[in-house]
Amino acid sequence: MKSFCFLFAFIFFGLSISATATVYEVRPNTALDTIAEVPWANLQPGDTVLIYWKPTAYKEKWVICRQGTASAPITVRGVPNASGELPVIDGDGATTPANLNFPGDARSVIKIGSANIPADTTPKYITIENLDIKSAHPNYSFTDEFGASGTYTSAASSIYVEKGENITVKNSILRDSANGFFVASSDDLASRNILVEGNYIYGNGIVGSAFQHNNYTAAIGITFQYNRFGALRTGANGNNLKDRSAGTVVRYNWIESGNRQLDLVEGDDSVLIRNDASYRKTFVYSNILIEPDGAGNSQILHYGGDNGTTSLYRKGTLYFYNNTVVSTRTGNTTLFRLSTNEENCDARNNIFYVTAGGANLAMLDETGILTIKNNWLKPGWRTSHGTLTGTINNDGTSVQGTSPNFIDFNNQDFHLLSNSSAVNAGTTLNAQVLPAHDIARQYVKHSQSETRNQNGAIDIGAFEFGNTGAPVQITTTSLPNGLRGRFYNQTLQASGGTGNFTWTVSSGNLPPGIWLDSTSGKLRGKAVLKGIWNFTITAQDGQNQTATQNLVVNVKLY
Repeated sequence: MKSFCFLFAFIFFGLSISATATVYEVRPNTALDTIAEVPWANLQPGDTVLIYWKPTAYKEKWVICRQGTASAPITVRGVPNASGELPVIDGDGATTPANLNFPGDARSVIKIGSANIPADTTPKYITIENLDIKSAHPNYSFTDEFGASGTYTSAASSIYVEKGENITVKNSILRDSANGFFVASSDDLASRNILVEGNYIYGNGIVGSAFQHNNYTAAIGITFQYNRFGALRTGANGNNLKDRSAGTVVRYNWIESGNRQLDLVEGDDSVLIRNDASYRKTFVYSNILIEPDGAGNSQILHYGGDNGTTSLYRKGTLYFYNNTVVSTRTGNTTLFRLSTNEENCDARNNIFYVTAGGANLAMLDETGILTIKNNWLKPGWRTSHGTLTGTINNDGTSVQGTSPNFIDFNNQDFHLLSNSSAVNAGTTLNAQVLPAHDIARQYVKHSQSETRNQNGAIDIGAFEFGNTGAPVQITTTSLPNGLRGRFYNQTLQASGGTGNFTWTVSSGNLPPGIWLDSTSGKLRGKAVLKGIWNFTITAQDGQNQTATQNLVVNVKLY
């Protein structure tokens, strides 16, 4: 019966789209009601796997080892319920499909790369989005493709990219694992072009260990943007975002807690990474970095290396600009640990705010070359809490005060008030970051972003004061008809405001079977009833400006 259902699902779902791209819909009480029934070994460019929310978790795990293309990626997408809850993929007690075979089954819930079935290849152009993936941790067990029970390793992760190129993980939750997200590279093959966007990554790590992290990655070309990184598992000593890549870009993220917020060190597993032209330039900008009292190491960022072989260290320049750094430690806080005096940091236009006295803040641990321009600090800050053997180049342009005048510090709203001394107090960016890494956006709580509109001179910190554009306007004024039982896919459009919108149905009803993605504005699904459906859509931007539009979808039989 199972093989018949699989064959029926394959034929049925192939009817609704072209012969070269298929949509597989995994949902309860349908022909394709388990993830295992998706033909993972035969996915083609453009194929989409939709995994629908259900009240209980999917206890399944699998490998993706196929190739999409730039114009036709392979996409695995969760479909939330009406409340926006994501489908949960739970590694605790999960089972690997019998029609897959791959090494490293104990390393992940979802693995990308290295398989026997499907035939091994380097996966390319793979997107995973809108899933809540959890519990690849030594505390938990699983059943492999042979029916044998296994326990996850200490290196396990919610998503493990053993190898891959042009891999995107977005709008997902990665939690309760040893590592949240893990990307590997080797001397023979480096993973490349990784995008980590709009995710919530938290609660990972192993109690008492410093070797597992919310994020642990090594690739050539990796960008983190719009993510929320929360605290690790209670008692875990790992870092929040640890990276060993070349071409690292960390921008527009919220990174709170961890042994360190950022640990950007040498690519010691891959000579390909160390020899890449982008290895010695690292860009960290427009992030919110929060150091709670008692959260591990007092250093915010470590740059260079940690294996003791200094010849492998990054030995380049960390460009660190327009970040808002907040520490509530009652003791000392150190901003940067630069591993040797061959590591450089250009730090400008940052807010460095500690709730303790100014003397509790130090620029450097001991070594490194640090240049500071137009930052906001409390008076009395120190060059080092220890013995400074590096160099600090201070041109005297930084702004000092008792408070940056945030809108609401207690509720973590770090936007600036009009009387903040950080307003219009920034300086031009280093020419080395332009134009590719100019500041275009800013973070929106949580895991979203909006356009950063500069008014006058650039402000210090991650947020621009008065960042309001034209009034919000929904530009979609009509929608095409739908057909009962056929896939419907339309994207609502809006303009103005801050350029980033949350979408809701404020009155009326969508056709049953069709849902609205609150982040992307997509109307998707299959209508199950014929009829004319009237509803009102509301778009809201990051500063709570709204617009509404009345719309109609006419669902016909054929």
